Amino acid sequence: MKMKNNTLFLVEVAIFSALALLLDLVSGFIFSRIWPQGGSVSIAMVPVFLMAFRWGIKGGVATGFLLGLLQVVSGQAWIGHPVQGFIDYFLAFSVVGLSGLFVHSIQQNVKAGEKKKAIWIGTGAMFIGSLLRFLCHFVSGIVFFGSGAPEGQPVAVFSLIYNGTYMLPSFILSAIVVSLLYTSAANVLVRKTA
Repeated sequence: MKMKNNTLFLVEVAIFSALALLLDLVSGFIFSRIWPQGGSVSIAMVPVFLMAFRWGIKGGVATGFLLGLLQVVSGQAWIGHPVQGFIDYFLAFSVVGLSGLFVHSIQQNVKAGEKKKAIWIGTGAMFIGSLLRFLCHFVSGIVFFGSGAPEGQPVAVFSLIYNGTYMLPSFILSAIVVSLLYTSAANVLVRKTA
C-alpha cells in the first residue's frame, strides 16, 4: 500500500506541476504586454495549492519546486545570476507549497461537511504561500534588479510595486479558483487515506 501511495504521489506531483506550467504559459502570453520585464497575473499557483491541500507540505513543495524547474528547462525563466534564478524560480515556487501546513485542518473540515470553514482556512493558507513567494521576488528585485528602478525611486519601493502588482491579483485569482473547486468538488480534492 505504501508503494502505491508513493507512486500516486509522484504521478500527481508530475501532473500538477505540468498543469501549473501550462497555466503559467497561458497567463504569460495574455499578460506579457503589461509586464514586459517578467511577472504576470497567473493562476499557476492553483495546482501547487491543490497538491499542498492533498498531500501537505511535501506535496506542495515538491510541486512548486518542479514547476520552477520546468520553467527553467522550458526556457520560460529569465536568469541573470544563479542565485537570482534559484530565488525567483526554485525557492519562490517551493515556498508556495508551505500552505500545506494547514492540510489536516482543511481536510478535517471538508470531511465534516464544513466547506466554508475549510475555504476560509485554505484562503489563509494560500495567502501565506503567496506572501512567501512575494517575499522571494521582492528580495530578488532589490538585490538583482535594483538598477531597473526609476531615478529617484528607492529600490525597495520599486520592487514592492513591481512584484505586488502581479502577486496580489495572482493570489486573489488563485484563491477564487481554489475556493470554487472546493465548493463544487471538495470530496474529489481531498485525498483518500487507507
